[in-house]
Amino acid sequence: MKSIGKGMAVSVMIGLALAGAANPGAAQGGRGEVLVTSDIAVSTTWTADNTYNLQDQIYVLPGATLTIEAGTIVASDTDLGGSLAVTKGAQIFIQGTKANPVIMTSKADMATWNGGNPETGAWREEANEWGNLTIMGGAYISENATVGNTPVPSAGNVAVMEGLVADFPGDTKVLYGGGNDDDDSGSVGYLSLRYGGKVINLNNELNGLSLGGIGRGTDIHHVEIMNNVDDGIEIWGGTVNIKYFSIWNVGDDSFDVDQGWRGKAQFGLIVQGYSLNASQGSGVGDNAFETDGAEDSDWQPVTTATVYNCTVIGQPVDGDHGTAWRDNARVQYRNSIFMDLGERLVGFDNIDGDGANGYGFNGTLSWADTWSTDYNAVPPHAHDFTTGTYATNYPAQTSGKLAEIRDSVFFRNLNASAYTEATARGVFDAANNNVLIPGSDAADAPIKGITRGPNVTRGGKIMQPVIALDPRPANEALTSVETAPDDGFFTSATRFRGAFDPACPNWIYDWTASHAFGFTTQEPLCFNMLIGQNVVAQLSVNSTRTAATVVRENVVQCDDSPISVISSSPLTVEFDCGALTVTIIQTGSGLIWQAGPFSGTLRVVQ
Repeated sequence: MKSIGKGMAVSVMIGLALAGAANPGAAQGGRGEVLVTSDIAVSTTWTADNTYNLQDQIYVLPGATLTIEAGTIVASDTDLGGSLAVTKGAQIFIQGTKANPVIMTSKADMATWNGGNPETGAWREEANEWGNLTIMGGAYISENATVGNTPVPSAGNVAVMEGLVADFPGDTKVLYGGGNDDDDSGSVGYLSLRYGGKVINLNNELNGLSLGGIGRGTDIHHVEIMNNVDDGIEIWGGTVNIKYFSIWNVGDDSFDVDQGWRGKAQFGLIVQGYSLNASQGSGVGDNAFETDGAEDSDWQPVTTATVYNCTVIGQPVDGDHGTAWRDNARVQYRNSIFMDLGERLVGFDNIDGDGANGYGFNGTLSWADTWSTDYNAVPPHAHDFTTGTYATNYPAQTSGKLAEIRDSVFFRNLNASAYTEATARGVFDAANNNVLIPGSDAADAPIKGITRGPNVTRGGKIMQPVIALDPRPANEALTSVETAPDDGFFTSATRFRGAFDPACPNWIYDWTASHAFGFTTQEPLCFNMLIGQNVVAQLSVNSTRTAATVVRENVVQCDDSPISVISSSPLTVEFDCGALTVTIIQTGSGLIWQAGPFSGTLRVVQ
């Protein structure tokens, strides 16, 4: 076991980590163990041949970069609360891939893996076994607790990150916020965070992934949180965008926003449940989405965001809201699925007694007006930036109203008040293209399949845990009316509702804890066919095939294998792609791909 002591130089730690000399007694799955005990002051790489054990709250200090290679495991002792925090001015590059994700978890989780194989394991009713990943940046925030902060946008507005404790008065490494909305804190891809959420003290707990003042220069995609004592993902201010996130069984809100987040999100799966036998909010799931506009309703910037293509699966008996709104938040939810909610689809400000000043405070927009005001209007207490226009400072919304739920589908939300507030806010007006599926017949569900285990009582709440899920869209979710805007972030060719393409499911397969624990179904064969790159023009036997492109989503690589045409006709081309026989069938103006012994239909987008 490599132990890096507090008194050692960080450069020594780097050399040992890179050397990867394993202690056979500490190795799992052929990896050695590195005890990480010191902050990271110079640029460092963590490699896949080691397991990194966080022995304390570890900071990546300003000016340093931490790179974590694909396949690296960070597994910490369950009694130390080890955590990783990236300070403002530092960067982190998590280079996971679908085949080799980066996993941050506890050694107790790792002990359930078969032979150290991270694609195995068993779900446990646990959390608070280690800390979390916190990233802090220098984008604008709105926070009123720090002395010297102002209610208008200022590069001097900063805040102390929740769950972190300063080493001394004036310790800046726990601060986030600034005046650079393009701030770049690095990139995070294919990261699975499991069993975290260290409790510091009452109302001071670590979330699965904490993002404070993160700028839009930061790239975050394919992130999973499985079991956490507090929120799954929490965002404080900033302009960061997130794509492909999966949040299961967290103990508070699944996706929580505050302090003026002005970003976008697309393709999110939320499965509510519990991680501990504790109160709701500290081990039992609360709201799916909770959005606060600012620390005080009239402070700036104010949360103004757009969320596309999410699948939200609640707890039908004692779950909470699908969307909770507080303190002047303005959010657009589009092309999404909300099902099995325990309470309201739209939870109005302070209905649970947790809000602050509320909508309409000090001349801000009223709750009702927020839902009827155009996205490009400039409400009071929204745009006192000293530079830039309203459109450049609030770029996440490009159409519609400041607050809306649009082009979405709702199913089996059976609480008597489930749709009361949503109806009052016009969610079911025809222009919004929403669909309410009547009844509760599983055959009408907007997803392919869901299996729940027996009822259990946790924290006084009745929970129905999800034990198997096929989240691909079905029925009313198969086709949406609109698509996301083509703005460089959103995937615009997505005419479906929810987080999964019916033709190219299942982006959570293979790299997630939900897959390892057997919750999510195996990915069917999938090609995503697009126009432009002409990769498979060589497969064509007539001019109708020369414009198709195969973008590979799993192991089949037709353009890399010898190909022979087996048979052809005006409507059908059958060819052999290595060991796989694929048939192309032309049906009218469209094309359908079917793969020999595999099930499923694959779509061509033309």
